[in-house]
Amino acid sequence: MCENGAYRAYETAEQRSGRFRSVRSAEGSIGERAVRFADHWLYSIVKKEVFPMALSIPNESSPRGPGAPPCPACNSEGGFVFHSLKGLPVHSVMNTTSFRQARDLPVGDIALSFCNQCGFVSNSTFDEKKVSYSTDNYEATQACSPTFRMFAERQARRLIDRHGLSGKRVLEIGCGNGEFLELICRLGDNEGIGFDPSYNKKNSPVKSDRKISFVKDYFTEKHTGHGADFVMCRMTLEHIHKTGRFVRMVRSTLGAKSDTTVFFQVPDATRILRDCAFEDVYFEHCSYFSPGSLARLFRRAGFGIIGLEGGYDGQYVMIEARPGVADDPSCGAPESDLISLRAYVRNFADRYRRKAASWHACLRRWRAAQRRVVLWGAGSKAVSFLTSLGIPPAFIPYAVDINPHRHGSYIAGTGQRVVGPQYMREYRPSTVIVMNEVYREEVETMLRDLGLRPQLVTMESGGAL
Repeated sequence: MCENGAYRAYETAEQRSGRFRSVRSAEGSIGERAVRFADHWLYSIVKKEVFPMALSIPNESSPRGPGAPPCPACNSEGGFVFHSLKGLPVHSVMNTTSFRQARDLPVGDIALSFCNQCGFVSNSTFDEKKVSYSTDNYEATQACSPTFRMFAERQARRLIDRHGLSGKRVLEIGCGNGEFLELICRLGDNEGIGFDPSYNKKNSPVKSDRKISFVKDYFTEKHTGHGADFVMCRMTLEHIHKTGRFVRMVRSTLGAKSDTTVFFQVPDATRILRDCAFEDVYFEHCSYFSPGSLARLFRRAGFGIIGLEGGYDGQYVMIEARPGVADDPSCGAPESDLISLRAYVRNFADRYRRKAASWHACLRRWRAAQRRVVLWGAGSKAVSFLTSLGIPPAFIPYAVDINPHRHGSYIAGTGQRVVGPQYMREYRPSTVIVMNEVYREEVETMLRDLGLRPQLVTMESGGAL
C-alpha cells in the first residue's frame, strides 16, 4: 500500500478486533461500527474510501452537553461538557520502535468541559495515572526548528531586559532538556535549576561547566525555599489537571519572598476554540486557558498580574505575575472574554464535525488522484489530527520531522513512520500538510532546498481544497 513496503496490507483478525476494542463509546455506536468495519477495513479503504479508524465522538446530547465536575481552576459548579473524544493515545510524543507498539499504546478519553464562572476548559475525564513523563522515550523539544529558536531567543532577551535577570537565580518548572533555561542563563549570566521528570541528560544542550542543575522530578511543595528570583513555567501548566491547587502551591513555595516574578506560557485556548483547532486537543493537554481564565487563576492564587500578552502568531498566551501586588492597569480587562468563549464552545462540536467531513473528502480526492500525501511535523498536533480523524498509513504513510531523535519512530495510535526531511528527496510527495502554520515558510524553504515544490496545505484550510 506504500511504495517501500513499510506497512503490511493485512492484519490478523485478532489484531483487528483488538485495535478497535478501545474505541467503543459509552453508547456503543461508534465502537460497534468500528468492529463491523474491522473484518474488511482494508477493502473498505480501497473501494469505499471510508475511515473506519475514526475515534472522535462529538457530544450530541444538547448544545450545552451534560454537567461537569467542579472546575479544577476555581472549584465552581455549573460547567458543562461540550465536546468528547474516545480512545486517543495518552502520550503524543513518546518515541516508539515499531508500528505495532505505536498502535498498541494506552488510550484515554477526552470530555472538554467549560466553566461558566471563570472560562477555564478542562478534560473532565482526565486520569493522571495514565500519563508518565519519567521515560527517556519522551521527546517533546521544539528547539530543532530555526523559527522556534528565534522566538525563544527573543523571548529570553525580553525577559532578561524586563526583569533585570543578570546574575540571578532562575528556576524553571517543566524545563524539558533545559534548552530555554540554558539560553536565559547564558544570555544573562544567571544560575539555573530545572525540574522535569522527562529530563534526558543525553539530549540536553547544557554543558557541565554551566551553573545549571536539574532535578528529574515534578516540582512540588517539598521544594519550598528554593530562593529563586525568577520562576518560569513554559508549556507545562496545560499538562496539569488540578491547576488551582498547583498555582497556589507555586505561590506557597515563594514564602515571604514577594519580589519574585513568575512567568507562565501556555497554548491560547481562545484560538483553539474560535478556529476549532481540533489538532491542538489531545490527552496530555488536560487544561486550556484563555488570557482571561489564566489571569483569574493567578489572581485567585494571590498573585498580581503585571504582564499578559499573546505570542507566536497567537498560539501562546503568556502571563507575568508577582505575589501580593496590584494588577498592572496596562494588562487590560481579561474578564471580558467570557461572552465570546461561551459562543465558541457552543459551536465547537458542530464545527468539528464539518471540519472532519471536509478533511475526509479531501483525502479521498487526493487518493483518487494518486497523490502522495505526507504530514510535516510528527508531534502532538500530528497525533491528534491523525487519530481523531482516523487516518491510517494507507492514506498518509509518513510524518516528516526535523528532530533527529524522532526519526524511525511511529505516530502514536495510527502508526505512520516518522522520517527526516532528506527522505522526501526520494519519496517526492505531491502534497505536504504543514501541521503548524508558523512553520510554513521554514518548511517551504527546506523543500525548495531539496529540489521539491509540492502543494503545501495548512490546518487552517480545514481540508477545504
